[in-house]
Amino acid sequence: MADLPSSTAPGDSAVVRVLSYNVRSLRDDEAALARVIRACAPDLVLVQEAPRFFRWRKAAARLAHASGLFYVTGGAPATGPMVLASLRVEVERAEDVLLPHTPGLHRRGFATAVVRVGGARFSVLSAHLSLQARERRAQAELLLDRVAAMGAEHAVVGGDINERPDGPAFRRLAGTLTDAFAVAPWGEECTSPAGAPRQRIDAIFCSHGVRPLACGVPTPLPGVHAADLRAATDHLPVLATLQVPA
Repeated sequence: MADLPSSTAPGDSAVVRVLSYNVRSLRDDEAALARVIRACAPDLVLVQEAPRFFRWRKAAARLAHASGLFYVTGGAPATGPMVLASLRVEVERAEDVLLPHTPGLHRRGFATAVVRVGGARFSVLSAHLSLQARERRAQAELLLDRVAAMGAEHAVVGGDINERPDGPAFRRLAGTLTDAFAVAPWGEECTSPAGAPRQRIDAIFCSHGVRPLACGVPTPLPGVHAADLRAATDHLPVLATLQVPA
């Protein structure tokens, strides 16, 4: 089902392909990364660890161009999370959100947007939660607050949760939102590390009105090659095919 193409249905609901991907600041093989993204044919890419230092805008534009997408928001202003989109997506508004900073830890943020695909209107949020358990749990609460405040009936969240599904932050997110892989598993489950994946710490969540059709690491897709997945970055991507109501 994850190879189902993007489409709009009677009544203007939309089938949308969303990719969540930690790209490790483009420190690995950018050509392999672009090939993986293109093979997934996403409408939206929710990026973590986007470039955020010297000439970050140029690096973000380079990734978007190589992937056949356009830059929406994020990067340095969100301290790493970023949103890219295809021309099928109409962006209503976008905002980068900085989270409270714990001294001695990396500052975190969210890249957010409200978008339309056909008659479907929904919010999207890319997140990379803390390595520190207490801060990560607090950030999960802030994430849910942000989704609720964005003013769209439907929502899609992608992120590097830095925690397995049995952890408190992951469970808090999955208790309010739908963990798309848990509902519609497809492909592979584990996302980290890319060379020998043994844990699922990256995920796509959606609000309960959104129907997951398939979600997982897109190893079955034509054009997604194991060598490219290993070379592109240190995480594996998560691809979800979602039906979003009008």
